Amino acid sequence: MKRIYLDHNATTRPAPEVVDAMLPYLREEFGNPSSIHREGQQARRALDRAREQAARLIGAAADEIVFTGGGSEADNHALRAIAETPAAQGRAIVASKIEHQAVLNVCRFLETRGAPTVLLDVDETGLVDLDQLRRALAAGPALVSVMLANNDVGTIQPLREIAQAARERGVASHTDAVQAVGKIPVEVGVLGVDLLSFSSHKIYGPKGVGALYVRHGLKLAPLLHGGRQESRRRGGTENVPGIVGFGKACELAAERLAARADRAARRRDAFAQGIRARFPGARVNGHPARRLPNTLNVTFPGLDNESLLLNLDLLGVAASAGSACSAGAAEPSYVLTAMGRTAEEARGSVRFSFGEENDDNDPARALDALAQILRRLAPGGVAR
Repeated sequence: MKRIYLDHNATTRPAPEVVDAMLPYLREEFGNPSSIHREGQQARRALDRAREQAARLIGAAADEIVFTGGGSEADNHALRAIAETPAAQGRAIVASKIEHQAVLNVCRFLETRGAPTVLLDVDETGLVDLDQLRRALAAGPALVSVMLANNDVGTIQPLREIAQAARERGVASHTDAVQAVGKIPVEVGVLGVDLLSFSSHKIYGPKGVGALYVRHGLKLAPLLHGGRQESRRRGGTENVPGIVGFGKACELAAERLAARADRAARRRDAFAQGIRARFPGARVNGHPARRLPNTLNVTFPGLDNESLLLNLDLLGVAASAGSACSAGAAEPSYVLTAMGRTAEEARGSVRFSFGEENDDNDPARALDALAQILRRLAPGGVAR
């Protein structure tokens, strides 16, 4: 029986073209890109090509891209490099209550270094409170960091307005765009942000590679100190095979963005329609229109998502309760509770995220599995 993978927000399978692009750099092309000999320069050219591919995906210049070990490292670099400058001492970091842990935990760390955190509220759809943002900006923070699209519910923030409000106050802006890049059009010039994080394994590239966009003119101290790699912005020999794969994944994402989004949205919407018809008590979380095309977060009242997910897995359906980085936590989703859901509702919520692993038959098959489980766990909640 074919398994149905509905957890693409956690990770994606590397595309065949990505694996093919990486293989030579795991075998023959093993040179260190900092070396001046032929082998080293071949590796250097591969990095340059990947940097251009990553830059084109987000409308940046190649020299504005810093390769990192992933989205979390990119978030760490952005926040710490701004907050730990002498000019930022004692000034706040402004973020939302539904940021990824890679941002929230950096904020908690920076609080121990004297940088207070202001966390913005969100409404029941997951949109940040812009009036609260403007009040926070009036106090002169060091940085505003608001994610472009939420990983749990898919809500897309009005980031252009957020970045513009920050710029008018002379405040730097960062966005964690890990879940957005490759799923919706992302242009740094349109958004107006100073810093942007994105990641390889969310867009059918290898794990352990990401990038930080750094706007021209913005000077950042390195997070990792070492050699002169990445224009002295990240020390350490670059992960050449991973970066090559990331670059290829970016190229494919740019070419296939519209088609991928259309397929994912069509399958997500078919699945959502089926859930509404067969499980009338279910509730969809997130903004009804401003959301990622592939993401569906649903509350099943009175159910425990852990039991539901384990049973789905046994029937061949992979889904999740939210961010993979929070997996195993006993607490309900902080994203959903920030949106006003009760702890019980949050514990009964499941995220389904569609992608290139899926075909048009998967929504109906997943619905059948879901119905089989709910007839046993909540027999009164399934429409006949």
